[in-house]
Parts: sequence; structure tokens; C-alpha cells
Amino acid sequence: MPRTAAPPRLPVDPSSVAPSPVPRIADSDRRRTSASVILRSVLEHGPVARSTIARLTGLSPASVTDHCARLTGLGLIREADVPRRSNGVGRPHVPVDLDGGRFVVGGVHVAVPYTTVALLDLRGRLVARRELKHRGTEPCAVLARAVDELGALLASAPGRRALRVGVAVGGWVDRDSGTVVEHPLLGWRDVPVRETVGAGTGLPVHVDGHARALVNAERLFGQARGSRSVLHLFVGNVVDAAFATHDEVHHGPRSQAGSIAHLPLAGGTEPCDCGRVGCLQAELSERTLCRRARAAGVIDGVNPMHVVAAAADGNPVAVRLLLERARMVGRAAALLLDVLNPERVVVTEVGAMAREDCLAAVREEVGAARAASVSPTSFPSDSVLAMAGGAVALDVLYRDPLTVSPQVT
Repeated sequence: MPRTAAPPRLPVDPSSVAPSPVPRIADSDRRRTSASVILRSVLEHGPVARSTIARLTGLSPASVTDHCARLTGLGLIREADVPRRSNGVGRPHVPVDLDGGRFVVGGVHVAVPYTTVALLDLRGRLVARRELKHRGTEPCAVLARAVDELGALLASAPGRRALRVGVAVGGWVDRDSGTVVEHPLLGWRDVPVRETVGAGTGLPVHVDGHARALVNAERLFGQARGSRSVLHLFVGNVVDAAFATHDEVHHGPRSQAGSIAHLPLAGGTEPCDCGRVGCLQAELSERTLCRRARAAGVIDGVNPMHVVAAAADGNPVAVRLLLERARMVGRAAALLLDVLNPERVVVTEVGAMAREDCLAAVREEVGAARAASVSPTSFPSDSVLAMAGGAVALDVLYRDPLTVSPQVT
């Protein structure tokens, strides 16, 4: 990859240094797990009394009090303004809640036509977002521009400090090395995303595939919270999937799990670059949808949301194209359901997200017995990609808050 000038570094709080590791590994693991459980309990139930956290988590009241003090010192939680009393008598139970006004994470999602750059708070709520249409797809240029925009977003959010950055990309993404191994539609191969964005921001950077990122987003902030197993099917220009069981997303060797682009789809007619016909990505990609819509005179561009808008305006051809695609998405979901049998299926696809008839078509193909398990993404269409990037960083935060958060003085 050609060298370019180092992009400007984002402002970093000088006290953003992880605490020294505890010498005893078993105690360290136990503290990390307990802190994670408590922070997620505050996320789900806050404002919540410490006694309630102890009851919900099974941890001792003393352990909950100790960890709440640690998390408060790190600036992640705070005591809520209004105390609560138990049965109206006794000492007030002062609930704790996330401190939502102090910290943000950066989120970057690199799609085929544009990059989304965003800031999200600790509840996964969108603070700021910008879309950067690609001027070209050379990796260093795309990532440097994202770094610049992250800096601009932070500058426009005074009083907020960035903890870290999450980057989500389609294709084959190796989470452990922070590398995009292969993204054919972008022409990327072996791109060191974590290294490049980290050098530009001065922040810890985490990288993952966008389908896996959105499983984590659903698990933390969406309808899949509490589900024992979740399948996420992402249908954009890239089509891929992710599967989580018991709070763990399956990555496989070099994070190659979820590559479903070339699964054969019954009834598919679209030629694929691999030489076959009816491969899942070739059939379902937004490029295919838009090409068919242009050929039918529905739109004159490459934005799938224009097809959705035409359908909303009553264009019968647009409606037909979206319904045909939704039925094929349902067949793809049914294939994966047969193999993985998850408790819940989440679909990120423009038709199912925007139209009840498209969601019904997906569910019909899945079958009546399993239709209720299928739902569209929990996040609005204009923020779902921002959520994907931010969720990569937020998942790390909630798994290990004691080591990923800055010490606040």
C-alpha cells in the first residue's frame, strides 16, 4: 500500500491510560467479568439501585459497591440525581446510571459507495454523523479522510472525549490483527486498518466485519438483548452473516466466519463473477437491485433508497422489485435457519426495514413456524451503519471496562 502523509491526530485526554494489570490472572479475570456484568446491568436497567444490581447479577452487595466505585471513578457511571426509597422507609437507595454526557466512541463504517463517520455515546445513541462519498477507494486515502472527519466531529462536540474508535467493514475482516484481508468490491487486500486509523487518531482502534458488529449492537442496545442465540443477515452491496450464541459472536479462524456471498440461492438468475449463477450476493446485492430498477425506468442512479422512495410513491414496478428481493432474502434466511437454528434472526435490508409487505414476504419464505423469530434491525436506516462502526468499540468497552476506559482525575 503506498505511503501517504500521516493524518492529523485527534485530541486525546492525557490521562487516557489503562490501569496496570493485576498480577494474579484469576483475580484479574474475575474482576473484569464482574465489572462487565455490572456495567451491562446499569446499561439495561439504569437508573438502578446497587441492591437491585446485586439481586440481578448474583454478585455480593460488597462486590457491587466496590465495582460501582471503580466504574464511577473511571467516569462510566454516576449516581442519579433523584434518590429512590424502598417501601418509602429507611435510608434512600441512590440509584446509579451511565454517565452519558462525558465520553463518546468513534465509529467508522466503510461501505462500497461511501464511508460513514460517527460519534456514539455509551448507550449507543448517535451524537453526530457524516457520510463521505468516496472520491476513490485507495485505502490510505479513505481512512485518512475518515480520521479527519472524526476530528471534526469531536471538535463540534465540546466537552466530549473519545475513548476509542470502532471500524466496521464488509468482506473478510480479521478482528485479531485489525486487517481487512479481502474486500473485492473495494479492491482492498491486506489493509492494516487498525494500524492506520490508530496512527491517525492516537486512540485504541478495534476492527471487525459489519455483520458481526451489528450482532453486538443488537445484543447490547437492540431487540436481541437477552437472546441466547442470534443470526444477523446483512444485505447491502455486500451480503454476509454473523451468528452469536451465549453472548459470543462466532469468528472462526482468522475471523472468516459469515462469508455467505457464494451460497447458491434457489430461483436465482443473476450471473456471478465466480462463473456460477444465482450466488447469494450477486442475486441480492443493492447493485443488482439498482441495475434492475434502472432498466425498468424506476430510478436513474445507484441509491437503493430511491427505489424505496419510488415504492412509497406508489410505483408498482418498484414495489414488485422490492418484494421479489424480499422473498429471496427470506430464502437466504431460511437456509441459514436450517443450519444454525437461532432463537432470533435480525435482517438488515432496505425493503424489510422500510416496508411491512417486504418484511411479511421475508417471513413467509422462512415459514409460519419460525416467522415470529425474524425481525428487521433495531436501528433506523439512516444510523444503522454508524451503529455498526460504533458497536465494534462499545462491545470492547462493555466486555472489559476496567482496562479500556481512561482514568478520570
